[in-house]
Amino acid sequence: INHIVHNGGLYKRPFNEAFEETPMLVAVLTYVGYGVLTLFGYLRDFMRQWKIEKCQNATEREEQKDFVPLYQDFENFYNRNLYMRIRDSWNRPICSVPGAKVDMMERVSHDYNWTFTYTGRVIKDIINMGSYNYLGFAQNSGPCQEAAAKVLSQYGAGVCSTRQEMGNLDKHEELEKLVARFLGVESAMAYGMGFATNSMNIPALVGKGCLILSDELNHASLVLGARLSGATIRIFKHNNMQSLEKLLKDAIVHGQPRTRRPWKKILILVEGIYSMEGSIVRLPEVIALKKKYKSYLYLDEAHSIGALGPSGRGVVDYFGLNPEDVDVMMGTFTKSFGAAGGYIGGKKELIDYLRTYSHSAVYATSMSPPVVEQIITSMKCIMSEDGTTVGKARVQQLAENTRYFRRRLKEMGFIIYGNEDSPVVPLMLYMPAKIGAFGREMLKRNIGVVVVGFPATPIIESRARFCLSAAHTKEMLDTALKEINEVGDLLQLKYSRHRLVPLLDRPFDETTYEETED
Repeated sequence: INHIVHNGGLYKRPFNEAFEETPMLVAVLTYVGYGVLTLFGYLRDFMRQWKIEKCQNATEREEQKDFVPLYQDFENFYNRNLYMRIRDSWNRPICSVPGAKVDMMERVSHDYNWTFTYTGRVIKDIINMGSYNYLGFAQNSGPCQEAAAKVLSQYGAGVCSTRQEMGNLDKHEELEKLVARFLGVESAMAYGMGFATNSMNIPALVGKGCLILSDELNHASLVLGARLSGATIRIFKHNNMQSLEKLLKDAIVHGQPRTRRPWKKILILVEGIYSMEGSIVRLPEVIALKKKYKSYLYLDEAHSIGALGPSGRGVVDYFGLNPEDVDVMMGTFTKSFGAAGGYIGGKKELIDYLRTYSHSAVYATSMSPPVVEQIITSMKCIMSEDGTTVGKARVQQLAENTRYFRRRLKEMGFIIYGNEDSPVVPLMLYMPAKIGAFGREMLKRNIGVVVVGFPATPIIESRARFCLSAAHTKEMLDTALKEINEVGDLLQLKYSRHRLVPLLDRPFDETTYEETED
């Protein structure tokens, strides 16, 4: 367990992250489990080939047998023989607002998850522990919904044009000015899709002759953007500043391969909160290295904006840093704001350049007006510009929920990854059979959870990922914790060897930002 309280005065607050090592026996049994599944997969493929077992997967047509195969059959091996067994744990159809509780359509499979049929029954009031609804703005009532409905009746649902042609509305301009003010930067630009904000803007910023230094656990959108850019990519170990500094030193000393010319630009790509690990970027150290080696910093705040910091302004606010020290501030509206799309904030020159050269800006259709209004209303609420303190109370409530939930899970003996202030809470499952079992058992108890396995995580690090929300009440969290504890005993998931002593006398609402600063 790693505790950093101060690092040469860079940190103004305690920084506690835990990544407990996988117990050796659990790791061995996990590999054995995957080995057994793989052997059975080969056996079943053999039986399908000889028509002993019915083949349900997509195959090349008989008349195309002399063609070069469009896709290799083995590439589907994992989907066919491992994923298919637990496929019912994903893509569950929701039929309500994804708030603190959801309604789910019941479905059954009579052919081992190859196909599903709906029973017509709706499972009501499932506690939602999976949506990125950090501040509880995913609502179908209240000021945000009313404002969005009003804009829908005035502007309609779609814009049917790009920003550079006939799709630039006054609402878009208002949103961008508000985002810039919220972030504390000179200018900002909004995009209709969070994923494309990364994948389409990184190629506009760097190209051939540039170097990208990327965290090994960066999101797929950052990885895709880096690959599309044509720049050289080097990976540093997750949140490891020694690894990053070594790459920076090597880049400056050796320059480009073969020619030894200096790199045109060096861009460091990091995230605010890593959505699978629950860890928070060591931003003060990254900024110190960026300044020391004269490189640029691209910060993806998809999960941290709204969810971190005393005023909900993300990881920069959380560490009490200057937004000007981050060259490119990227984030999404899909999580804390209960909407859709993304933004990039920074210097005016940067944003003016992106308006002209970003593929997302030039070719993509403008954001839907009701979605824009949802973002404006929720952001003003967080900034307390709506005349209430509801937004600030939600940010505080999320911080309290996060600390309480994480502490209780650790006391129960589960291995929990990440930072103690991160609302993304990974609970380690490890074994492949336990992925499906955990999801099903929790659903039986009316708790909706997200389970994650390979290839989204390393093969032996399967996990359940809880996302906390300000909309969760203490009663909901206690119900969820009681059921998680029960399922943990049933499936023997309490692997931790660093069990905490329960703080029985501590009231629920005491864990606030003020307390940590004191």
